Amino acid sequence: MPQLLSDNSSTEVSEFLLNCFIRSPSWQHWLSLPLSLLFLLAMGANVTLLITIRLKASLHEPMYYLLSLLSLLDIVLCLTVIPKVLLIFWFDLRPISFFACFLQMYIMNCFLAMESCTFLIMAYDRYVAICHPLRYPSIITDQFVAKAAIFIVARNALVTGPIPILSAQLHYCKYNVIENCICANLSVSKLSCDNITLNRLYQFIIGWTVLGSDVILIFISYIFILRAILQLKAKGAAVKALSTCGSHFILILFFSTILLVFVLTHVVKKRVSPDVPILLNVLHHVIPAALNPIVYGVRTQEIKQGIVKLIKKGV
Repeated sequence: MPQLLSDNSSTEVSEFLLNCFIRSPSWQHWLSLPLSLLFLLAMGANVTLLITIRLKASLHEPMYYLLSLLSLLDIVLCLTVIPKVLLIFWFDLRPISFFACFLQMYIMNCFLAMESCTFLIMAYDRYVAICHPLRYPSIITDQFVAKAAIFIVARNALVTGPIPILSAQLHYCKYNVIENCICANLSVSKLSCDNITLNRLYQFIIGWTVLGSDVILIFISYIFILRAILQLKAKGAAVKALSTCGSHFILILFFSTILLVFVLTHVVKKRVSPDVPILLNVLHHVIPAALNPIVYGVRTQEIKQGIVKLIKKGV
């Protein structure tokens, strides 16, 4: 049950308490080991990928710069969410300060939106590579990547900024226990004594306009890509073209599948345990981050060779 605040603290909350899996406490025991392993895998794989791209001159190309940006986003998301969850699991360190909670909320919303936008730019890169191969070097340049990175950061920093601001301005007068492992916007704002309709509405609009538009544009780009691939007549050209898009498409599936399941569980929340969306929300911050660099490392020969050389140097 949420903890009732005293009258002295009713006007200002200094900290919240994160209650993970209150209906399924045994989950914390069996989930802590795989979650910690996934976290170590995500951090190790992404750092290795970043170092490989940095050291291997042949990987200093726009597509790999975008992949580096994706790895940086994954690292920040993991560090923002998973260590705190593990501290709760292992040491029952549930308190989180007012400032830290809303900072975590902002980073989660902002960086997930940045990832979505990065996938969109990567889809455009693949579209130009397949549909306009002769123009690719003149369109997808280092300058293009720099402008794309600025757009990714600026757009998502601005549109997600009001989410924690709106929540932080609410009056928290009765409860300070968040029934979640993380400071999700709605999990926090529903503790307020104020009307949170604006919070819900803004998150709904941003979610569907930002993430929704990204998904639609990615889908459209792949329609053009598939149409171009089907028109290729040279022997083996279609297979090669599909191979260049395969890794990116798999990454999008990792990102979108868990997100889709998370949305569906909220739609049918009366039929599933309330802890299931919480679990999916936590896993969405670590599973794609762990698998993204592995997929590119396995499917991209130059990255694979670079990682092998890096390991041999270390040995």
